Amino acid sequence: ILIARHLKRLERVILGYLEVCDGPEEEARLGILETLQCTIEHAWPRMPCRLPALLKALLKMIWDVHTDQGSTPEPVKATLLQGATECLILLDRCSEGQVKVLLEGVYSSCEENCVRECIRKVQENT
Repeated sequence: ILIARHLKRLERVILGYLEVCDGPEEEARLGILETLQCTIEHAWPRMPCRLPALLKALLKMIWDVHTDQGSTPEPVKATLLQGATECLILLDRCSEGQVKVLLEGVYSSCEENCVRECIRKVQENT
């Protein structure tokens, strides 16, 4: 429960790390996705109010990873996409399905298969 005291500051750190590519191995992003998963699991009652910012950051990260033409290997990209998808699923569970509703419009307007696949996994998860 002590995490709730620092949630606002932690959210800023998480959002900052999700924005920035940190090289081919993406160690910082992978670590921050794990941190976000643990945070959602432990502070789930506080997550619905943080949903807009976290959803936006995760979707932007998914898009950035998908469109990255840099030196990031495909297995690392796949791990990042999987981690972001798991975070979206956790957010959906603690927000009582709000993420699925919000992602419907994104899914219908997105033409990129990789991004659609991540969204489909969230929508199919119960």
